[in-house]
Amino acid sequence: MNINIISVGKIREKFIKQGVEEFLKRISPYSSLKITEIPAEDLRSDISTEKILEKEAEKILCNIKENTYVIALDRMGQKLSSEKFAKKLGEISSQGISRVVFIIGSSEGLACRVKKSADMLLSFSDMTFPHQIMRLVLVEQIYRAFKILKNEPYHK
Repeated sequence: MNINIISVGKIREKFIKQGVEEFLKRISPYSSLKITEIPAEDLRSDISTEKILEKEAEKILCNIKENTYVIALDRMGQKLSSEKFAKKLGEISSQGISRVVFIIGSSEGLACRVKKSADMLLSFSDMTFPHQIMRLVLVEQIYRAFKILKNEPYHK
């Protein structure tokens, strides 16, 4: 399975970068995972949030290839336990889908058309998280999912 995380904005804190890098190393025996960073648009008072999200949407959508299962992270999305998340990744793989993209929006969220183009909206919590921390949480959960699918220790 080839996984791409498309994330709007950069990680600035060193400790978050180190955490993401650690889980990327841990995931490498199970899957190819790359991170595509999309520059966040400047939040200016003369441009509406909708226009900012649309500009980001253009950059996000042009990075998604055909025949890719797209999961957009959204607070209003479906909530899954770690076991159900692992099962979902296993189901996607067993359907012969080799590419999965996760999308993490900016602090303003994601444009409606990005959400509508996704195969699934996924929520990790009713809470709102900074996109930088969400990237770390996501790569950890992807790693955990592979460990669950392989019946290997780590999960609990």
